[in-house]
Amino acid sequence: MEFKEFDPLEILNTEERLIDYLNAELAEGDPHYIRIALNTIARARDVEEIAKKAGLTQEYLNQALSEEGNPDYTTIQKIINALDMRLTAVSNR
Repeated sequence: MEFKEFDPLEILNTEERLIDYLNAELAEGDPHYIRIALNTIARARDVEEIAKKAGLTQEYLNQALSEEGNPDYTTIQKIINALDMRLTAVSNR
């Protein structure tokens, strides 16, 4: 039996699914998985275009969202803005 590597973009193929995915990771609160979600969404949308809109180089964006990346809040906010999204807060109560 041969296994194919899973690519989340196969199922995250609509804007709604991408947003739901990011919201789920933000709700969990694990920075590692939030970074992965942002990386996945940037790939779905065109990394070069997102980097340009965020005012970042494509190399920097790739590095920030890589497995070894640890983007600061300013970088995350630039990426979120470039994705034409916004972060909001909701009560946990």
